[in-house]
Amino acid sequence: MLDYSHFISLPLAIHPDLVEKLNNFQRSILGVSASNVDSDKDEILSESSVDEIDEAASPSVPVKQPVQEEKPVIVKMDNKGSQPEFDIDKSIFIKPKTFHLTVLMLKLWNKDRIAQASDILQSVSSQVNDALENRPISIQLRGLTCMKGSPARARVVYAPVLEVGGEGRLVRACKVITEAFVKSGLVLERDAKQELRLHATIMNVRHRKSKKSNRRNDSFDARAIFRQYGEQDWGEYPVPAVHLSQRFKFDEGGYYHCCCSIPLPEVAQSE
Repeated sequence: MLDYSHFISLPLAIHPDLVEKLNNFQRSILGVSASNVDSDKDEILSESSVDEIDEAASPSVPVKQPVQEEKPVIVKMDNKGSQPEFDIDKSIFIKPKTFHLTVLMLKLWNKDRIAQASDILQSVSSQVNDALENRPISIQLRGLTCMKGSPARARVVYAPVLEVGGEGRLVRACKVITEAFVKSGLVLERDAKQELRLHATIMNVRHRKSKKSNRRNDSFDARAIFRQYGEQDWGEYPVPAVHLSQRFKFDEGGYYHCCCSIPLPEVAQSE
């Protein structure tokens, strides 16, 4: 019954240009200044890794709509930078400095289990690189999709993840990691059966600070967001490492505390 404490992550917040795009996305929707977006640095950062587990069991609903560059997304807001008419407030946005892809959720209840998980991740480093054919791996983020629901009653909005080159190397590498952890007994049975669906969550109602009476039916109107950002090209980004990340604890840069990591093949630096 204990909550998830750790997860295997592919950090994306290491890319400053991606973090800035996500900040601009939030500013555009809330209609607030850059200082207001970053004003809660000392608050507990929102964490999304576990929040999509139940949602991911249902098929996602891709939505493609024309891009409208000049038209503001939402114009009505209160004095706190929220959009009450659309049930949108700052708390449902994923913190850009924690942006990541989740490979596997873990419940590591004591130091021994954390040490065991660290050993497992390090032990598969060469196998992971073999799965990647010892070549760098990059992902592309493009557009927006709802996970379970529609833009009119959205619960989770994420950017679909595509492997650059489309060779399936990243999925194979993630499978190596998952199988090793399942074999160790550190993965719950229900999680072992979950199909890997890499996705980059951007908004999630489960982070809402002002909880509604019926949380299960909580949603927000994302139709205007999809009209402007439904075809957004978020860019291509290399994935340089795999982390064993700790939930609710953060390193100096704002990303989840790294208990252990393994490097992935890097792009050769030109001389």
